[in-house]
Amino acid sequence: MPSMLEIAMHLFLQMAVILAVYRLLWPLFRRLGQVQVVAIMVAGFLLGPSLFGLVWPQAQEWMFPLTLEVGGESMPHPSLTAIYVIGQLGLVVYMFLVGCSFNLGILREHVRTAGATASAGLVVPLLIGGVLGWWLTQASDDYFTAEVAPWQGALFIGSAIAITAFPMLAWIVYDSGLLKTRLGTMALACAASDDACAWILLAIVVATASGGIAGGVVALGGGLAFLLLMMFVGRPLLSRLDGWAARQRSSGETAALPVGPLTVTLIVVLGAAWFTDFVGIYSVFGAFVAGAAMPRGAFVTALRDRVEPLAAYLLLPAFFIYSGLNTKLSLIFEPSVLLVAVVVLVASFAGKFGAVGLAARWQGMTWREAGSMGALANARGLMELILLNIGLSAGLLTQQLYTVLAIMAIVTTFAATPLHRMFERGVRRAGLVYGPSGLVPDPTAQPTELVGTRT
Repeated sequence: MPSMLEIAMHLFLQMAVILAVYRLLWPLFRRLGQVQVVAIMVAGFLLGPSLFGLVWPQAQEWMFPLTLEVGGESMPHPSLTAIYVIGQLGLVVYMFLVGCSFNLGILREHVRTAGATASAGLVVPLLIGGVLGWWLTQASDDYFTAEVAPWQGALFIGSAIAITAFPMLAWIVYDSGLLKTRLGTMALACAASDDACAWILLAIVVATASGGIAGGVVALGGGLAFLLLMMFVGRPLLSRLDGWAARQRSSGETAALPVGPLTVTLIVVLGAAWFTDFVGIYSVFGAFVAGAAMPRGAFVTALRDRVEPLAAYLLLPAFFIYSGLNTKLSLIFEPSVLLVAVVVLVASFAGKFGAVGLAARWQGMTWREAGSMGALANARGLMELILLNIGLSAGLLTQQLYTVLAIMAIVTTFAATPLHRMFERGVRRAGLVYGPSGLVPDPTAQPTELVGTRT
């Protein structure tokens, strides 16, 4: 058993390697029109058994050991556990900061559009995934375990196809400068609601697979209770933080982030993350809701400016690396698995893109905005991999199905940003930009074609 100091020293080396590979990949991915989060995700797979472990297995096992033998029994390696904890902390802090920037005013203004689009983006993929899941449980024993009923397989695949990687989408929206636009707000709102529903469905599947439905009831009831508590009780109380911070600064404290308000904020964020994870909806939603409930003022602005670089570029990469280290892509080359992977990939992308895009257009967005909505909704990323890891550990799916859905997550996420950029270029060629209420004239560019606002 390595000592605590040895674990810490090895962790420092692991984090340095993770950041180095990410920075080496970033110039290439920038030229490909990707955002930084995709480079970090791919770095995780490159450092895992799929490439690094294939080319130099001894070095990969030494750098990122997965298990440790103690007394003849295998257990997760402490360094892997440390990477997981760092990644979870980074994810929670980052999603809190995204919530702080979430424009509730725009959401209230376009609540009908967001509701209709989110519903379409959930229901249609659920139906498509349900058909695929039912078919897979009946067609072969290679994808679900024997204990999984057809309806459970249908719900699991439906949830996997319906989910959008909320943290990854948040990074794409932020990196693309869309956070305070109608498009960015609608995309985040749809992803948040669809993901919450998908996690509740997953909780039902896992709970019923183990003999009860209490988990699903707790997830639904606990999530709704938490949301109402934060919006109607937590938000009024948190609104006092800005004034408290201002009074501390005026009384002689020179720090831009006074200790008192900062400590209370951290307690709220970590407590919210713990509670939502406890009820089965996952910690990111608690952190995001806590951020959305924060007051908009000088205190939150200073908090974002100082904490965001640490969360985004040191802590958060560990989250993406962890899932990559636990993913094996070699199984995809089996012919039967490859065929299923193609069917799942096409159905997943077309179902999400078509449902979200058409619903957004029906609600009054332009074709280009609607196309961007459909593209962004396909960024499934690491939330998909978390869902798959839960299903695998709960004994629901086999390694073959895990691989199929992991490939789907990687490909759809990789395609999301370039497809969005394609629609964005069309908007800019028309002399328009994304704004808080939709497409507005770009004051810095001359239009090269005459296109109306309902292009």
